[in-house]
Amino acid sequence: MSDQLWVSFQQDLSAICSAEELSEIRDKYLSRKNGLINLQLRSLGKLPPAERPAAGQQLNQLRQRVETALVSRKESLQAELLRLRSESQAIDVTLPGLRPVRGRIHPLRRVRQEIEEACVSLGFEVVAGPQMETDYYNFEALNIPRGHPARDEQDTFYLDNGLLLRTHTSPVQIRTLEARQPPVRIAVPGRVFRRDAFDATHSPMFHQMEALVVDEGIRFSDLKGTLEQFTRALFSKDTQVRFRPSYFPFVEPGAEVDISCIFCAGGGCRLCKRTGWIEILGAGMVHPRVFEAVGYDWRKYTGFAWGMGIDRVAILKYQISDLRLLFENDLRFLGQF
Repeated sequence: MSDQLWVSFQQDLSAICSAEELSEIRDKYLSRKNGLINLQLRSLGKLPPAERPAAGQQLNQLRQRVETALVSRKESLQAELLRLRSESQAIDVTLPGLRPVRGRIHPLRRVRQEIEEACVSLGFEVVAGPQMETDYYNFEALNIPRGHPARDEQDTFYLDNGLLLRTHTSPVQIRTLEARQPPVRIAVPGRVFRRDAFDATHSPMFHQMEALVVDEGIRFSDLKGTLEQFTRALFSKDTQVRFRPSYFPFVEPGAEVDISCIFCAGGGCRLCKRTGWIEILGAGMVHPRVFEAVGYDWRKYTGFAWGMGIDRVAILKYQISDLRLLFENDLRFLGQF
C-alpha cells in the first residue's frame, strides 16, 4: 500500500506549478484528519498482529520521504519564482541612462545671496531677528508715533497676544544697537508682512534687506559712496546713483535712491518709463530719536541706513512681469533660472 501511495504522490507532485497547489498536496497526504498516510496508519489495527510492525514502519518511512520531497519542491518553486522575477526586473546596463532632474536656486534666494555677498564685500555683517515683534521694536523705537498710518490695522498684522508680524526688518537694527556698542555695520535680510492684496505687484509677505552703519563721524557722503559701491556690485560697474529728498520717520534727512536703468543704461526705455532711472531703495541718516531709544549719544555717534525690497530687485534683474510667480512654485517658471 505504501508503494502505491508513493507513486500517486510523485504523480501529483510533478503536476504542481504553484505554492498553493503544493499546500493542497501536503494536506492530501499529510493532514492529520484526512491525510492519506494518516488514514492508512489508523487502519493498521485491521491487519493481523504479525503484519502491523512492518506496515507501520513502511508508512512512517513514506511520511518522511513525502515531507522531504515537499520541502525540495518548495525550494525549487521559490528558486524559479526568483529567477522569473529577476528576468522581469532586469536592468539592461547597455541602455542610455535617464538624466536626473536637477534642482535650481529660487530667484529670490539667488538675489538674496547676491545682495548678501555685495554687503559682505563692503564689510557688513549679515544678521537676523524674529518675524514676530512688539509694537516697541517695530514702531516706537523707530520714531513711528502712535497715530501714524503704518500702525493701522489695515496695514499691519496684529496678533492676539499683543505681538505683530514685523512690517520691515528695521526692528533688527534696534535689537542689534541695544546689544552692541559702536562701531556697528550690519545687513539684515528677511521676510516682512503687510496687509496688501496678493496681485501682480503686491504680496502680504515679501522680502526686504536693510543695512545700518553707526560710528563716530559718519556723514551723508559715506552713505552715498557706500550705495554707489553696493549698487555697482549688485548690478554692474557702470550703474549710476541718484538721490531725491524723501521722508522716513527713522532717518533725517531721508532720500529715495534711483539707479540708472539697467536695461537701457540710462537712455530711456519702456521699463524705466523713458526717464533713464529706476527707483531701487530708501535711505538716510539715522534719526537722533532712534539713538535715544537705544541709549546712544546722538551728539557723539551718527549713522546711515538703507532698505530695499529683495522681490523688487528680482523682478528687475529677471524682468518678471508678475510678482505672484515668485511664490506659486510653478516648476515651469522656476526651471528658467
